[in-house]
Amino acid sequence: MNTSEIIEKISGAANHLHQNLSPAILVEHIIQRGEGKITSTGAISGDTGEFTGRSPKDKFTVKDSVTENTVNWNDINIPLSTENFDNLFNKMLAYVNGKELYVRDAKACADKDYNINIKVFTELPFHNLFANNLFIRPTAEECASMAHDWVIFNVPSFRADGAADGVRQHNFAAIDFTKKMILIGGTAYTGEIKKGIFTVLNYILPQDRHTLSMHCSANIGEDGDTAIFFGLSGTGKTTLSADPHRPLIGDDEHGWAADNTIFNFEGGCYAKCIDLTEEKEPEIFHAIREGALVENIEFFSGTNEVDYSNIVKTENTRCAYPLENLKNFVSPSVGNNPKNIFFLTADAFGVLPPISKLTTEQAMYYFISGYTAKVAGTEAGVTEPQATFSACFGRAFLPLHPGKYASLLGENLKNNPQINVYLINTGWSGGAYGTGSRMKLSFTRSMITAALKGQLNDVSYDTHPIFGVQMPQSCPNVPSEILNPRNTWADKSEYDVKANDLAKRFNDNFTKYADGVTSDILAAAPKVQAVQ
Repeated sequence: MNTSEIIEKISGAANHLHQNLSPAILVEHIIQRGEGKITSTGAISGDTGEFTGRSPKDKFTVKDSVTENTVNWNDINIPLSTENFDNLFNKMLAYVNGKELYVRDAKACADKDYNINIKVFTELPFHNLFANNLFIRPTAEECASMAHDWVIFNVPSFRADGAADGVRQHNFAAIDFTKKMILIGGTAYTGEIKKGIFTVLNYILPQDRHTLSMHCSANIGEDGDTAIFFGLSGTGKTTLSADPHRPLIGDDEHGWAADNTIFNFEGGCYAKCIDLTEEKEPEIFHAIREGALVENIEFFSGTNEVDYSNIVKTENTRCAYPLENLKNFVSPSVGNNPKNIFFLTADAFGVLPPISKLTTEQAMYYFISGYTAKVAGTEAGVTEPQATFSACFGRAFLPLHPGKYASLLGENLKNNPQINVYLINTGWSGGAYGTGSRMKLSFTRSMITAALKGQLNDVSYDTHPIFGVQMPQSCPNVPSEILNPRNTWADKSEYDVKANDLAKRFNDNFTKYADGVTSDILAAAPKVQAVQ
């Protein structure tokens, strides 16, 4: 069954299809159905109900002759049989029989040489608005003649029968790489839609196009110099890539092509908006206007003004808007080879330098590690800093072994030796969380600005004795005494203990990837030392 046959089956099951409705008409449908409310800025609200975030344990991949020996099967890439996938699809078809569906033609990948065409079927209009905002929007003429590469079938109110359907419980997101179809049911969290296609691209681009797929943000300078920012939640990826002097290429998902271009996968942004203010995040704040979607938010009592500090429903409040809602973005969303790459981490142990330079092998090692740390109070039961590792800064979306992505990164770096790779610690200095202090955002911005301007190219560096990274001895507008983290600790021996402890955590985490990487990458690991 090919995509045309799949589209015909879904279209034939529905009673009525709403084809490519404009955002304004979709908003009318949302209001008429009682599923949202216009905010004071003109955006529309929507609630995702039971699930306010992704459910990684309920994400499945069909295991067949195509994927059996290519997918890195683990607790993230969970196998589903072809029979169970087909059964779910047929049940969903029966469920939507006689119902309305909203249909969207969309694209992914801003570089036309890498476009994939997507047909999105959604049960709810606000999911269709989400797809319009997050994917690339083809013209009416393109829609009329579009041949579709992938199909998304999203029916939140359909509930699976758990083990009987081969899944864990009533919600699921399932990908079939042979049929080129994504099924989503039992959850209304819109992020499953975008991350489904991200997972698809993480599978096909490295294998079929020798292209590195990346969970990162990217911007571009006046001289055409591209910068890439990798980082897990809470490390400052969105904040630090939003620069009034550097137009945004994209805030979340990109490809690094073999022909040396960086291209956005998406046509919009899906930003967290907890504690959002105009002062802290003016670009995002002003992008939430007509046509934008805000999820799981609360209003100030008796008004339609969003209270971004209210987390009654979730801390994962989100806003989805097209890139055109931003004042400062690149169109089309394509840049040249990066000049600088930043790995962002919020080290709550206070061990890593605020900025350090990496060799190619170190870059591959820290890329695979994808390190940050949770601090006390962020989750129930977290009473002290906890190391968190997410391979390639996006483990949940990687169908292939992380070594494949690291290999492509290393190849790109070796082919372009002028690229600088920096590890940026936006976390703690002078001690761990609770003792030390959080690195000032102004200092971090100054360090990144210095790197972007090439002001760190000719300064002297010290080598960290355990992590092996190069620490600049000076940086414009940054106190030199904070550049070596050991100097900021009152008790130097306590720093050494913490540094060794973190190094051991890195090494222990990396054991699961050792079989899929080269000896050069393994040699870039931190070196645990005897503490006097």
